[in-house]
Order: sequence, then structure tokens, then C-alpha cells
Amino acid sequence: MTRTLLASLARIADFDRNPYDVRPLDKAGWASGDYVLGEVFGARSELYTIESCSGEMLPVQAGDQVIGALGVRAGTLEGAGDYASVENGNMQALTNAGLFGAFTSFSTLLSKPISLRYRGHILRNDRKVQMRDFAITGEAASFAVPTILLVGTSMSAGKTLAGRLACKLLSSAGYKVIGAKLTGAGRYKDIASFKRHGAFEIYDFVDAGLPSTIAPEEEYRAAIRPLLQLIAGREPDYLVAEAGASPLEPYNGAAAIDELGDKVCCTILCASDPYAVVGVQQAFGLTPDLVSGPAASTTAAVDLVRKLTGLSAINVLDADAERKFRKFLEATLKICLSERRSA
Repeated sequence: MTRTLLASLARIADFDRNPYDVRPLDKAGWASGDYVLGEVFGARSELYTIESCSGEMLPVQAGDQVIGALGVRAGTLEGAGDYASVENGNMQALTNAGLFGAFTSFSTLLSKPISLRYRGHILRNDRKVQMRDFAITGEAASFAVPTILLVGTSMSAGKTLAGRLACKLLSSAGYKVIGAKLTGAGRYKDIASFKRHGAFEIYDFVDAGLPSTIAPEEEYRAAIRPLLQLIAGREPDYLVAEAGASPLEPYNGAAAIDELGDKVCCTILCASDPYAVVGVQQAFGLTPDLVSGPAASTTAAVDLVRKLTGLSAINVLDADAERKFRKFLEATLKICLSERRSA
């Protein structure tokens, strides 16, 4: 029996409640953010799973159909590809969240990604349905929420782990925290974990109608500003904001940081190694308040970070990490986290 699954990029849409049509469109009419239907084929591998709208990972097999969105990915560790490279209707899942395109480069260390056959675009009234149809809208205005910014030297650099701990410590002390992922390629699990660790609400660029943030800068800024205004309107005490990947990758990380402006009150750089910290400092001119991630994995790494940059580093996986991280936040934000704050 054929199953039709909604990948997590479709979580802002209403495909589970309202009817739609499926029809192939000429490739000249394809665009990033278009919702499409793909049929799984090929032998299964460890990567044959789709992230559902709730964040659950669902195994898929040949014959299953998945609704996702066309887009672009430029992962430094796993793979890079885009919808423009799809040939003869043969696609792949660029992420398990349902970001569809064709890989142009893929890590030999990973299992084979999900193969899909393009079955058509999702249509209503003969018009293709796009992510932006369900995006947050509103008037752009200045952003005024104190923000803890998480940036990385690459993907999988530890940003989410540091963000979880920040959400946990701040919320446990009575502060109202929102978690957000402002750049990257669509996945739900990272930002969902912020909520499990204390954030009262979570948002990401998918809510702004983007499958990934590889887009013209003006387009990215126009999409993210209403999202930031929505967050500001919820009146949190702090925003814990993750900029997926690094500011030097093509995900508009620099634009995201610029949009936050002078409301960034704490910057945590999660780095793959101590030398990557130096690289980001020199290439991007960023001086963080703290270094974390693999660059802080051992005391030798922490010492090297300090020697190379003069910066402090904390391994958030250490047994004593919570105490150290609490002291860091208290000193940087000039607040007390040892006692619960009254509302």
C-alpha cells in the first residue's frame, strides 16, 4: 500500500487538512520553496528516513511518496546539491526534512541518500503551492530582544548543544526564552530540542517560508524580518538564536547577524578545532565571548584556544559544564541564575 508522508518542511502547510492536486511541471517553472511530491526508489540505506512534521524520524522504502520542497544545500561535511541539478526527474533528499534536489557532491563516509522520482508539483487552482504561501508575514521594524547568538565554523560544530544549555539555565531561573534557528538547511530536530530544554516557543526560517537560507540576500532579509518581529512581539526576556553553519558559508549568516544588530548581548562560537577559531576571527572579524564545540573537547584544546586567541572555552559535555556555563552567562549577561527570578 502506497504511503504519502509529509516531511518536516511541510509542517507550516495544510496538506493534512485540505485537498491538493499533483501534476508535473516543466523544469523551467521550478523554484526554491516549491512543494513537490517525490516517490522513493532504490535499495534502502541508513539514510532512508524522513523527518516528519513532529520531528519523528520515519523509515521509508521504495514506493513511499513524500511531500517536500525544492531547495539548495551546501553542507561542508555531508553534501552539496540543488534542485537545478535534477535530471530526468531523478531527485534525492538533500536533508531528511524533505529538502529535495540532486547532490552534486556527497561525502563518501555516508550511506546512500534517499533516491526519489519527481511525480509532480503540489497544485491548487492550477497554481503551484509554495512554502512562502504559509510564511509568517508582517511589517518589519527594529528588533529589540536581548539575544544570545550561536555561530559555528561549520555544521555539526556543537551550536545546538550550547543552545540547549542556555535555554535550560535561563528558563530554570525564570526567564522567558524563545529559541530560533535563523540560517541553515531545513531540519526540525535541532530547534525542537530547544523547546524540550526550556524555551517556551521555537521558530526557524521554515516559518519564514524558506527551505534553506541559501537565497539572494535581499530575499532572505525580507523573509526573516517578519519572523524577528513576531519573536519580539512575544516579549521574551532572551532570544537564543542559532545561525546554522558558519557566517562564511552561503547561508546568509552575516545578514542574520546584521539583522539582530546591537541586540546581540552574548556570542558563542562553536568551532571544529582551535585553529578554526582563528580562521573565523581573521576572516569574519568576529570576537566571541566564549568558544565551545569540538574546539573545547579536552583541556589541551581549551589551552590551545586560549594560547591562539586569548578566549575562554567550555566543553558543554563535561560533567562540570553546567556550573561553568552558568558562571559565564551570569558574568556576560550581568544576571543571577542561581535563584529563580520572580515573574
